[in-house]
Amino acid sequence: MHSLYDWFRRHRFAVDLVVMAVLWFVAVPLGLVNAGSGSGHLVGTFVFATALVVPLAWRRTRTVMAGAVIAAAAVLQWALAVQPMPADVAVPLVLYALAAFAPRWASLCGLALAMLGAVMLVTRFFFNLTSTSLASMPYGAVLILTIWVLVLFSWTAGDLTRTKRLREQALEDRAHRLEIEAQHERELAASDERAHIAREMHDIVAHSLSVIITQADGARYAAAADPDVAPATLATIAETGRSSLQEMRRLLGVLRGGADASMRPLPGLADLDGLLLGIRAAGLPVSCETTGSARRTLPPGAELTAYRVVQEGLTNVMKHAGPNVTAAVQLHWAARGLEVSVRDDGRGASASFADAAPLPAHEAGPSLSPPRGSQPPLAGNGLRGMGERVKLYDGTLHAKPLAGGGFGIAAFIPYSET
Repeated sequence: MHSLYDWFRRHRFAVDLVVMAVLWFVAVPLGLVNAGSGSGHLVGTFVFATALVVPLAWRRTRTVMAGAVIAAAAVLQWALAVQPMPADVAVPLVLYALAAFAPRWASLCGLALAMLGAVMLVTRFFFNLTSTSLASMPYGAVLILTIWVLVLFSWTAGDLTRTKRLREQALEDRAHRLEIEAQHERELAASDERAHIAREMHDIVAHSLSVIITQADGARYAAAADPDVAPATLATIAETGRSSLQEMRRLLGVLRGGADASMRPLPGLADLDGLLLGIRAAGLPVSCETTGSARRTLPPGAELTAYRVVQEGLTNVMKHAGPNVTAAVQLHWAARGLEVSVRDDGRGASASFADAAPLPAHEAGPSLSPPRGSQPPLAGNGLRGMGERVKLYDGTLHAKPLAGGGFGIAAFIPYSET
């Protein structure tokens, strides 16, 4: 039944044409039988019956035009004194169509014209005001009221159909809007997931390749003077590659939907010691200091963000700081959250980094803000990825060359209050 209803709704003109043809084949013969003798009566009945019935084929596709043609035919029938016929049923049918499918002004005009036409019909063919006594006046009033009831019933049924159609159209529009919004939300979620995957891939690949390249270059020069360096260097390269391969497998397992891979823990603050051991084995002297005590535990995602900030900062030191450089990592548990800083004394450093003062994030924010006219921070993909990670947890990140030489990164990750 639902499929049949949809077919009727999609083929309105075809359905109305069939209904009109059936009504014409019923109404016209009945009208000719009741027309009486004389060729004039038969021709008039045939013409007016056709003019009243045929426009019903467009009652839903071109409702106003069909209503105007039927109204004109009915008025001309009254003016020429053509007797009422079965084809006059087209008037309440088109009035229903006007109320259901036509604009509101056409619906109201059709109702007013039909009410007036009822009075004209009764006074012209059933009740002669000039020759009827006052005693027969109630008979004429009853006829008019009866036709008015039929007119109002047709118009009210059409108006209810119009209201139902508009309600269904509003629901369809709302469902369409919700579908579009859901599609946009899926696209935004996919875009966010792609950005998250890109950040993870960058952190894993950039760090591991930086360590491997540094070790390979160092081993290539040192092996000539001391061949014993090569085994230790190759061991560091193998361990770094093995760890990165495990991270890549975990990430790809999550993408493939593997339940076992998705349950593996993400790196956190407890894994910083292993990260620093790998960095030191790669040849970068790095110190780490933790001050304060945590008021509460950070979420796993926030700990992963802090881990990635340290990892990316040290990777940048190995890639860009130059030779004979030292780095320092500082973690400070403040009242509002965790402050992470990574600094080095690379190219242009004028003082020993070990004697430098701490660089907590809440103090480093203003001091690391870019001066007027300088290149804005977070220009590289790694720094931009760190900024996006920290921003997800309502944190801040600042990165800038230090005044005494070297480069500094300061991040603040607040506690997630519930």
